[in-house]
Amino acid sequence: MNLICDTVGDIMTVRVVDPHRIDAACAIQFKDSMRAATKSAPDRVVLDMADVEFVDSSGLGAIVAVMKQLSGQATLEPAALTENVQKVFHLTRMDTVFKIHASAQQAVAEGRPG
Repeated sequence: MNLICDTVGDIMTVRVVDPHRIDAACAIQFKDSMRAATKSAPDRVVLDMADVEFVDSSGLGAIVAVMKQLSGQATLEPAALTENVQKVFHLTRMDTVFKIHASAQQAVAEGRPG
């Protein structure tokens, strides 16, 4: 699982680069990679999913597991969902569980005082 992480202040952005799917074949690897990347995460973790074309129930379960693994009051905020991924979040009502952003840049901008 290839993730690119960047932390600025109290916001960590994690971009899923490869593979372009989070499904049964890689859900455990995604969860383990995210756990390692967010071990000492700040208060907000923005999950940039711009390159993710498909998420199945196993992938969605892995995303929820990552949210639950975050320590303290840290939040996981998906961003830049593709149309197919957005449909999965909507159909499963996960769009009511997560704060979803149009883009990672928007999520970061919303978190900065200004």
